[in-house]
Amino acid sequence: MKYISKRYIEDKSTAMGQSDVLAKAFDDVIDLSLGDPDMTTPKAIIDAAYEAMQSGHTKYTDFRGDPELRSAIINQYREDYDMDIDDEEIFVAASGCLAMYLVLEAIIDDGDEVLMQSPYFTPYPQQVELARGIPVELPTYEDEDFQIDTDRMESLITDKTKSIIINSPNNPTGSCLTLDTMEKIAAIAAKHDLVVISDEIYTSFSFEHPFIPFASLPGMKERTVTINSFSKNFVMTGWRLGNIIAPPDIIRVIQQINENVVFTAPSMSQRAGIYALQRRHELQQPIIEEFRKRMFYAAERINGIPGMHVIYPPKGSFYLFPNIKKTGMSSEEVSGLLLEKAHVLTLPGNAFGACGEGHIRICCTVSMEKLKEAFDRIEAALK
Repeated sequence: MKYISKRYIEDKSTAMGQSDVLAKAFDDVIDLSLGDPDMTTPKAIIDAAYEAMQSGHTKYTDFRGDPELRSAIINQYREDYDMDIDDEEIFVAASGCLAMYLVLEAIIDDGDEVLMQSPYFTPYPQQVELARGIPVELPTYEDEDFQIDTDRMESLITDKTKSIIINSPNNPTGSCLTLDTMEKIAAIAAKHDLVVISDEIYTSFSFEHPFIPFASLPGMKERTVTINSFSKNFVMTGWRLGNIIAPPDIIRVIQQINENVVFTAPSMSQRAGIYALQRRHELQQPIIEEFRKRMFYAAERINGIPGMHVIYPPKGSFYLFPNIKKTGMSSEEVSGLLLEKAHVLTLPGNAFGACGEGHIRICCTVSMEKLKEAFDRIEAALK
């Protein structure tokens, strides 16, 4: 098509992007492919947003986000992490995905290299490329507990390396970076003057240890950009609400870029976010416990199926990344077989980077009843 930009002539569609089509392949597909929970946003959050709309919160907000929401974010970090955040270090974005793009656009010059903890969230490479940067995969492996090997990290750094993207709890592996690993990453980032982009979307789902923000490490606040979202922590995927915490100069540039993209995040979503943060402990606890129950059940079932295994106990997020190498099939072949024979939709591990080959991703975003049925089908198909 002659009118399409040459940047997009090559097909860059992903397995994640195609999942909505594959989910309709059969009438009884159990969809374990996307991180969109089956739960509805807590009714109290919905009611709060409705009341806010009725009282007039249907217009643009302050360009950096509703001041009350920024204040709620400040209070959350102080109370939960004993960490002081200044108001000018906060920007409210229309989703965590947009937040990542805005950050990359703000800090990347043409040709800058960005290391990406891999396996990675599928959009990262194209988001880096949209900002005219060069994505560089930093592999992690199951036999290393999916921790970042900092010698490997340092070997990939060149004079063009500008930043590293880390994600913990991780999508797709469910791993969580240890404090020791984080401190080693921090030392290398300081040594090579790198910006650390810390994708902290799944903070509530750190099962093994309490979550630690990367920016809270000594000397890291001035070189860390934190990306948060309400999508997973409060099952608010459709509300499209996230935030960025970064040094004020970066925030100012992000605001300027965003004015030409979406202007402000939805005002009613921001009011819902205020309510959610102010009552986060009571609202999140049943959500966390439900996902913990699902994750442990799913991991136990996986480890009972011949040809599959997964790290146990689960560390975090609501994703599992089973190893399927003993089946003798590729990731795409296993995902295809499970769809065709079991009518269960998963994503192949190579959709999350080359080092994801030999795995598939499973989202525990359906009920316990559906999970049981899904694993019964998977077990029968692989036999």
